[in-house]
Amino acid sequence: MSHLDRRTALKRLISFVAASPVMALAQEARDDRYPPIYADEVMGPINLHEFEDIAKSKLHKMAYDFIAGGVEDELTLRANRESFDCLRLMPRYMIDVTHIDTSVELLGRKMDYPIALAPTGGKNLIVAGADLICARGAAKAKALYSVGGAPMDRLLDEGIDLRWWRNTTGSRDQESTQNFARRAEDAGAEAIVLTVDNPYQSNRDRNNRNRFDYGYMSSGVPGSAEGGEPRNPAVAAMWLPHTPNLTWDYINWVRQVSEIPVVVKGILDPYDGEAAVQHGAAAVIVSNHGARQLPSAMASIDALPDVVEAVSGKIPVMMDGGVRRGTDVLKALGLGATCVQIGRPYLWGMAAFGQDGVSRVVELLQAEFKLAMALSGQTKASAIDRRIVRNPACGL
Repeated sequence: MSHLDRRTALKRLISFVAASPVMALAQEARDDRYPPIYADEVMGPINLHEFEDIAKSKLHKMAYDFIAGGVEDELTLRANRESFDCLRLMPRYMIDVTHIDTSVELLGRKMDYPIALAPTGGKNLIVAGADLICARGAAKAKALYSVGGAPMDRLLDEGIDLRWWRNTTGSRDQESTQNFARRAEDAGAEAIVLTVDNPYQSNRDRNNRNRFDYGYMSSGVPGSAEGGEPRNPAVAAMWLPHTPNLTWDYINWVRQVSEIPVVVKGILDPYDGEAAVQHGAAAVIVSNHGARQLPSAMASIDALPDVVEAVSGKIPVMMDGGVRRGTDVLKALGLGATCVQIGRPYLWGMAAFGQDGVSRVVELLQAEFKLAMALSGQTKASAIDRRIVRNPACGL
C-alpha cells in the first residue's frame, strides 16, 4: 500500500469513527464540559483582546508590529472593528434554548462551529515551526485550519484529525499552478484557498518605520548578536510584485488536473462574487486581508451583505476581518456568512501560550458564540438570518 493510500485509509477511519453514535455522545459531553482544563496562566485572559497584550509583552517589536499593523494610516484596520461595533442584535425570547446546535455544513463537511483559522503570514516571527503548532491547536479545538506554509500530511500520518485547506497567492503560469494543486491534494488538503488581493507588497508604515526585513518572515527576527545583510528590507512605497498576473484562469487550470475545490479569498466587490461563481469557485471569503493590502478598503462586514446577495446561495460565503467576539460571529452569520475566520487572535494565543493558547482562543470564541445564540433565541446556527441584525445608523 502506498504512503498516500495509507493516509487516505487513515482519514476514512477517522471520519467513520467521528461519525459514530459513541463519538457523538462523547462530543456532546465535551461541549458540556466548560471551562476546559488548562494551566492557570492560559485561563487568565478572559477574552480574545487580552491575549494581544500578553503576546505583545513577549514578542520582538518588529514581530509584534508586523502582525498587529495594517496598511498606511490603518483606516481599514479600525473600520473592521468599528463596523462590527455599530451593528446591533435583535433577540427573540420565549423560545426553548436548552439545546443549541452550533454546527454548519461547509463544502460537504460538518463543522462543529462556524469558526475557522485563516491563513496568516509571518508565523515564524513568533516561533520556528509555527504552522504545526497552530495546526495542533486547531485540531484540539476541532476547527478548520488554512495554511500557506508547511503541508499538514505529517499530522495526518500521526492520526491527528485535522481538517485543513492549503493557501496560496497564486502562481504565474499554468504548469506551476497545476503542480501546486496536485501536491495540495496529495497531502490531504480539502481545498485550495486562493488569496487574490495580494498582487503587490502593500505599503505598511509600521514595517517601513522599523526597517523590517521581509526575509524575517521565514527565519524569524534575528538576535542582536546575529549579523548579516538585510535580504528584503521594507522601504516606503516599495514596488514588490507577488502575483500581478493572477486571473480567473487559475481556477480552470486547477480543475483540469484535480478535483480539489478552489475557495477564492479577498472578495469585496459583489461583481467579483458573481465572477467567482461563473468561473467555478467552490466558495468565496469576503476579506480585506486583515486591513493589510489596499488603503481605505471597505470593512469586510460592510462588504459581506452585497457579496452574499450577488452569489445568491450558489456557493458558500465566508468572511474574516475584525472578528473578536462571539456576537461578531452571530452578526456575520446574520448577514449571510456560512462561517467566519480569525487571524491575529490565534497568533496572539500562540505567542502568549503556544499550542494551548491557540486552542484556548478558538474555544473561548466558540463558547461566546454558543452563549450569544442562546441569549438571542437562536437554536440552530444554520438557521440564523438577517432578522437578527440591525444597524440604526444605516437603517438595516
